[in-house]
Amino acid sequence: MEHKDRCSQEELDGDSCGSSTAGSLEMDRNPSPPPEEDETEAGEEADAIGETVYSKHWLFSTLTRLIQVVTDQESGPSDSSVELTDDLEEDLCKVWDMAMDKDVAVFLQEFKAPDILLGVIAKSRSPRLTEICVGILGNMACFHDTCVSLSQNSDLCSVLLLLLGDNDPPTLLETCRLLLMCLSQPDVAPLWLERIRQQPAMCGSLCFIMSSSTKVDLLVKVGELVDKLFDEDEEMMKSWVSTPASDSDPNKDTQQDVTSSLLEAATQLRSESPEALEVYLHSLQLLTTVEEGMQALVSDGACGHAVWTFVCKIVCEDLCQADDPPLVLQEQKALLVPALALLSALHSSLQTDISTELLGSLFRILQFNAEWRESRTAGNSESEEVKQEEDVQLKALVETTAEFLSAVLMQLNKDLLSSIVKEGCLTERSCVSAVGTLVPQHITAVQHLVGLLSEVEPKLAEMIKKDFSISSNVSS
Repeated sequence: MEHKDRCSQEELDGDSCGSSTAGSLEMDRNPSPPPEEDETEAGEEADAIGETVYSKHWLFSTLTRLIQVVTDQESGPSDSSVELTDDLEEDLCKVWDMAMDKDVAVFLQEFKAPDILLGVIAKSRSPRLTEICVGILGNMACFHDTCVSLSQNSDLCSVLLLLLGDNDPPTLLETCRLLLMCLSQPDVAPLWLERIRQQPAMCGSLCFIMSSSTKVDLLVKVGELVDKLFDEDEEMMKSWVSTPASDSDPNKDTQQDVTSSLLEAATQLRSESPEALEVYLHSLQLLTTVEEGMQALVSDGACGHAVWTFVCKIVCEDLCQADDPPLVLQEQKALLVPALALLSALHSSLQTDISTELLGSLFRILQFNAEWRESRTAGNSESEEVKQEEDVQLKALVETTAEFLSAVLMQLNKDLLSSIVKEGCLTERSCVSAVGTLVPQHITAVQHLVGLLSEVEPKLAEMIKKDFSISSNVSS
């Protein structure tokens, strides 16, 4: 009866089951086996990794071939490098891409792939093979659970930290990327920081890369790693700027100190990838927040003056130019905040002279901020809630600029003020905008400025006195 019911349903669905005679004849035989394609589909589903279309069998086969390659290379000369075949390299790159899928990453972890990759990295004599293996681990580390599992493998972590002494740029790039992934996971970051503290040669390795590499992508990633380490562990930052190179460091004879290395890399990036400068400026600025870092910058023979000159060029020549629209502050604030904070800290310690260009840039930043705020207030396209929303980074830029400018104004003299007025670095608009930002917190600096203006630009001085109710207070 079941067969008849099935056929009846098929008739209802529009599919013919044949004549009634044929139906009665079919009652006397066993049901037909399921179609072969159903078996194939079932097999494919069982072979699929999670919800993906990736094959477990193919992945097993590829990892097996990987192990065989490493086994075969051990029988060859120990000082020779090994090239991957095109087919194996292509398949391993597929695994690398596949590891960006969470299901695949979890499956690789369950299959003990990290242990396999660790063994391959430890024995590999192929730079490309090492790069791919570290890259696979880096993609696996994008996910919390697999990152935690990888981080608990102490042998794997030790090998990865040692890889920072490698001389292959692609391998170094993937290693830094993997370390950044792990340091970005709060659950395992303390574990990695502790391990890094136990590797005294790591500082030298990173300094060597920053001071010698010409690879932009590698310099960017190393800069991000150093900035992350400084931001997460102040004690590590202090030790790196105050501890000489380790005797075990292979680069100790050619190693530059941390500050010089950061400056060297930043100089390289200024012309090739200006947007990548942010992490280097921030790292240098972080150094100024601790006594050890300031000493490393301003002591005799240190690079503090070179850093000052370099950052002044960035601010005065690359950022916030006179013909830029005020909106440029939104694009450049991430660079301007650490740059000006760094200059402010160095100025107080080095007592450097302020150029008319730098002074003009400080006034211009406050002018652009005032004009941008006015344009937002005048516009009707944004809701009041959006208009009043706090831009934390822009606020930090304005506060940093005001703090730095007030310190500079206290040392301003009549000759320098005359120069910036004649060169067009100080206009009525920029002066009024700056004063509006500086009062009332920096009233003493404003009074000093107004006193000098009374001699250089009397009309402007009187206007500011009237608009802001300020009396001059200057000593000749």
